[in-house]
Amino acid sequence: MELATTRRALHAVAELVLAGPQYRTSQTIRLRVVDGGVGTVNEPDVRIVGGRVMSGDVQVPIDGASCDLIAAAFGLEPHPLGDVYGDTTGVPADEVLQVDAGAAERLAASFVAGDAALAEFAHASPRVVWPEHFDVSITVDEVNYGVSPGDTFLNEPYAYVGPFTVPTGPFWNAPFGATLPLGDEPDAAAILAFFVEGRAQAVQ
Repeated sequence: MELATTRRALHAVAELVLAGPQYRTSQTIRLRVVDGGVGTVNEPDVRIVGGRVMSGDVQVPIDGASCDLIAAAFGLEPHPLGDVYGDTTGVPADEVLQVDAGAAERLAASFVAGDAALAEFAHASPRVVWPEHFDVSITVDEVNYGVSPGDTFLNEPYAYVGPFTVPTGPFWNAPFGATLPLGDEPDAAAILAFFVEGRAQAVQ
């Protein structure tokens, strides 16, 4: 429950406080993995690090705050992205959010490990954290590779390989491809090995 509640809070902040204001200012919703979490790629420069939101010298804990209050601390206005995509978080900007510190660190670690694995796997492919699904991913030769902090399919961080057309075979353990649960301490080397195996399986 702590993981799901924390993920929901971080996802809401990523959408309403990072990607939304960035879209208004810089016309892009793309986010990126930063040291300890997730941040914008253009102005305004805002980051989620663990269970805090940071910009410049200002830091605001997410737990016990709302997107309204967090955004105001940085001179921003929350902006939901329903005008860009349909599957928004649906979290109201005035809802008080709950974050467990340990869960936040685990989710941040999954993003950092996933980003490192993707960089090693395909360094020329731009890595993106999409606020809609809140995962870091790339696409190479009609195959999606990425790391999710968890969702309705699997309530824990996991790596995935998602071919546009999913092959048959024991490797493919999900409707959209293959998944690898990351456990409490995500390991970039294990994720990289999974991606390499997924690439090999996808072309068989």
